[in-house]
Amino acid sequence: MALSMAMPRLFHVSDLHFGRADREALDWFAARVRDERPDGVVVTGDLTMRARSAEWAAAAEWLSRLDAPLSIEPGNHDLPYYNPFRRFISPYARFDRVERAVERPLLAPGVWLVPLRTTKRAQWRLNWSWGAVVAGRLERALKLLRERPPDHVAVVACHHPLVDSGGLDDHARTLGGREALDALSHAGADAVLSGHVHDAFDVVWPAAGGPVRLIGAGTLSQRVRGSPPSFNELIVDRGALDVRVREMR
Repeated sequence: MALSMAMPRLFHVSDLHFGRADREALDWFAARVRDERPDGVVVTGDLTMRARSAEWAAAAEWLSRLDAPLSIEPGNHDLPYYNPFRRFISPYARFDRVERAVERPLLAPGVWLVPLRTTKRAQWRLNWSWGAVVAGRLERALKLLRERPPDHVAVVACHHPLVDSGGLDDHARTLGGREALDALSHAGADAVLSGHVHDAFDVVWPAAGGPVRLIGAGTLSQRVRGSPPSFNELIVDRGALDVRVREMR
């Protein structure tokens, strides 16, 4: 039976990893979207495993069947892995299969969703799977945050946690993440959604402009870690954001 739509709701899902996807988990999530009809679905990256054409085709076909507004962030696994030429020249070319939803701001009832890309085709460090916030992308997010309609919860969506999602200490692997959180908080961000770590979390970060909730989604792939496949249900109730982790049992 479908849930009441009296309160605005978003489904936040991440790390689908087509190529290593869990078909049962994908079917379970698609059924929840069909039956419960959220106001939007936010996908925070890693749609594919190695950005192969067949993986992209499967991901695009599955996403096209979700009958809900979509906003998709790129993840590090979505950049070409085995083709260095494509990675440097056209790393996001295969996103044309889901182009209309990529980094799409969503204005759902009571929610203003702002995209922030944290992937890079190359970095001056060995592990390119880690995130980075660059000035131009951050400025775009800040501009959108300042355009938030009145009485809306401001939510930023990115792939990488901007600070370490475990201990939340000084060892965060996203370059510029701490500084970005401070700037986002000053611009009015209430929460930041991310993926990448394959386990759900929900913590409050004391940013310079005020506290910001950091909300991570699990995975719908076979690459589970400490928890079963899951997604987050975000509900806005009288200006407050409630987050419920929905696990597949």
